[in-house]
Amino acid sequence: MSDMMPSDPAPPPEVRFLKLLTTTLAGVMIVGLVTIIGLLVTRLPKGPVLPDLPARIVLPEGVKAETVTFGKGFTVVVSDAGRVLVYRADGALVQDVPLD
Repeated sequence: MSDMMPSDPAPPPEVRFLKLLTTTLAGVMIVGLVTIIGLLVTRLPKGPVLPDLPARIVLPEGVKAETVTFGKGFTVVVSDAGRVLVYRADGALVQDVPLD
């Protein structure tokens, strides 16, 4: 019984081909994932960019603008203290509404 059969025969060519395809697919997926993460990190904005208030609008002392909305002939400023300030186009304060 001394057949010269190897104990671990080589896999058939189809299996080697599938192994190569699987390894290639894994590599392509890793490169794609790294590319997507890189694009997200470099392209996403760092934070909200608020527009500058026009120079003619002067906020009350100690008030910081949270949100600024520009409309036709008016500007609305929502402050960090929970107040809505409405200004005319010339910069005059028209209304100061506290938010509850």
